[in-house]
Amino acid sequence: MSRGKNISIGALIAILIAAGIGYFVYARNRGVVGIQTSRVLRQDLTQTVSANGEIKPKKYVNISANTMGRIVQLPVREGDHVREGDLLIRLDSIQTNADVQSAQASLDAAQAELEGMAASLKSADATINSAKAELRRSEADLTRAKQNFDRADRMSKDGLISREQLERSKTDFDIAEAQVGAARARLAQTEAQAAQTLKQRDGLALRITQQRSAVTRARDQFSKSTIRSPLEGIITYLPVNEGEIAIVGVQNQPGTVLMTIADMSVITAEVKVDETDIANVKLGQEANIKVDAFRDQILRGHVSEIGNSALTRTTGVATGPQAAAQEAKDFKVVVTLDSPPGDLRPGLSCTAEIVTATREHVLTVPIQAITIRELGGKKETEGVFAVRNGSVAFLPVKTGIVGTTDIELTEGLAENDEVVSGPYQVLRTLKDNTRVRIEK
Repeated sequence: MSRGKNISIGALIAILIAAGIGYFVYARNRGVVGIQTSRVLRQDLTQTVSANGEIKPKKYVNISANTMGRIVQLPVREGDHVREGDLLIRLDSIQTNADVQSAQASLDAAQAELEGMAASLKSADATINSAKAELRRSEADLTRAKQNFDRADRMSKDGLISREQLERSKTDFDIAEAQVGAARARLAQTEAQAAQTLKQRDGLALRITQQRSAVTRARDQFSKSTIRSPLEGIITYLPVNEGEIAIVGVQNQPGTVLMTIADMSVITAEVKVDETDIANVKLGQEANIKVDAFRDQILRGHVSEIGNSALTRTTGVATGPQAAAQEAKDFKVVVTLDSPPGDLRPGLSCTAEIVTATREHVLTVPIQAITIRELGGKKETEGVFAVRNGSVAFLPVKTGIVGTTDIELTEGLAENDEVVSGPYQVLRTLKDNTRVRIEK
C-alpha cells in the first residue's frame, strides 16, 4: 500500500472518530438547559426604602405684607441671620401715621368734652340739692301759714279779730302754697336737666369707645407698615428691593412673598415614598441621607413624619374623588437630620435610604432566584429551582425581608443549597426535573 493511501485512510478514520464524538456530545446535551446558579448563604440583611426629595428646614415662615405700600427701608440681605423682633421691612407710612394722629385728636376732644360734662353734672347735683332745700323751706312756710290761717279763722268766728286780719292770714297761706308749687316745679326742671345731661354723658361715653376703636384700628394699620421677624433664623429667599411696591399677601399667590426666614437649627429631608413601600415606613426608623451637592458624604437621620394623603406623581397635588386610579402615587415622608452640617442649604436635592427592617445571620438567596409556579393546578406558589444531580426541582419557600440584592428565606431551603439564579429568560420558562448544565 502506498504512503498516500495510508494517509488518506488515517484521515478518514480521524474524521469518523470526531463525528462519533460530536454526535455523542449532541445526543448527551439534547434537552439540557444552560443555567447560572447561586448558593444559599447565611448573612446579615437590611431592608431599605429609597426615595428622592429635597432639603427643607423644619420650621420656616414666608413673610408677606398686611398692607400695600412702597418699601422705604430694607436693612437685611439674603443669607443674613436675624433674631425674633428684628426689623425686616418698613413701608411708606405717611397716610397711616396721619390717620393715627387724627383718630387720637378726636379721642382727646371727646374725653375733654366728657370731663366738662362731669363738671356740669356736679353743678346739676348742687342745683337739685338747693331746689330740694328750697322746697322743704316752702313746705315749712306753708305749714306755718296754714296754722296761722286756721287760728285766725277760729278767732274771727269768736269775734276776737277783725275781718281784715283774717283776710291777711288767708293771703299769707295762699302765697306759701304758691311758693311750694313753684319750688316743686323748679326741682322737677332741675332733675330733668340733670337727667338730660346724664344721657348726653352716656352717649359721649359710647362715642369715646368708638373713638378708641378708631385709634386702635389706625395704630394697627400703622404697625403693619413695619414688618419684624417672627422667629430667629436665616433669610433664605429675598426677591424684593427698596423702592418696590409691596402688595397684600395672599396664600400661595406668586409675587406676594417678600422673603422667607428659615430656622436652620432643625433640618429635614422631605422625600416622596412610592405607595408600594409606604406600608414599611414607620416613625423613628433610621435613614441615610445623601445630598447631591455633598457627593459621597452620608448624613444620618430618622423618620419624624409620614403623610396621610397621597400625592400624584404627575401633578404633585393631593388626590380627590376624581383622580385617575391608574396614576402612580407617592407619600410625603419627612426625615429629621441628626447632625446637619452648617453649610447645608434648603432646596438641595437628596436621596434617602430608610432602613425599614434588619435581620442578623439569616438564610438568603439572590432576589432573581425567586419565581412563581402553579402546583397541581392550584394557586400560584412562590419558590426556587434547586439543582439536584444534573436536574432541577421546584421547591416552595417562605420569604422574609428584601435587601438590595438578596431576600430572606424563612422556610424551604438549607444553607449552601444550590439554586438557579438565571438567566431570566431560562428561569421564566424552566420546568421541574429539567436537565441542566451550569454555565459561568
